[in-house]
Amino acid sequence: MTMILLFLGTMALSLLASWRVRSAYNRYSQVRASSGYTGAQVAQRILDLNNIRDVSIHAMPGHLVDHYDPGQKRLVLSEENFHGNSVAALGISAHECGHAIQHQQLYAPLQWRMAAVGITQIASQVVMWIPLIGMLGGFFPYKLAITIMAIGFGIMMLFQLVTLPVEFDATARAKKVLASTGAVSAGPEYNAMSKVLDAAALTYVAAFVSSLGYFLYYILQMTGARGDDE
Repeated sequence: MTMILLFLGTMALSLLASWRVRSAYNRYSQVRASSGYTGAQVAQRILDLNNIRDVSIHAMPGHLVDHYDPGQKRLVLSEENFHGNSVAALGISAHECGHAIQHQQLYAPLQWRMAAVGITQIASQVVMWIPLIGMLGGFFPYKLAITIMAIGFGIMMLFQLVTLPVEFDATARAKKVLASTGAVSAGPEYNAMSKVLDAAALTYVAAFVSSLGYFLYYILQMTGARGDDE
């Protein structure tokens, strides 16, 4: 019953965070920035201001697929944000530029997150398959399976924890540069842009809370299993 409640609770939290992002984006993607800049133009301007010459900017089909790829040094914007001149498009473009600036400045939390990507991907696969081939299939003793699950979710929880300052810092940089350069005017435009970025930040908080919940659940299961042996 505890696992069912945890699953439903984390799913609800994730869906709520996702809904808030899409709701804020859909609303403020209709608000045109008075500067007239597109997302691609703002991104290029921010990179130039920070003397970043080795990051390329690309458009990608899809909705909210925007991201910065540190391995390829590619700043990828959805086509609607690449070509769009809404306050939402400018905010998201500036946010991704924030990650490029972090990369250039060797921002420690970003370096930690980059280093942890590989082991986190392995952990996510482990926690997906262990319940199927381990506990249900009987290939692993129960205590061993629980321990592996706790370690897996612990790794994922730490990854999400490190992600929080990375995302919050990128958002803070975006707000600051858009205001200082005049790409987004003070008042309603700035407030609308902030609402989009703040809503996006909640998705990372939700991911951390979810992974923490599963981690604590399996830690408690480990404690209970040990108590049964005493």
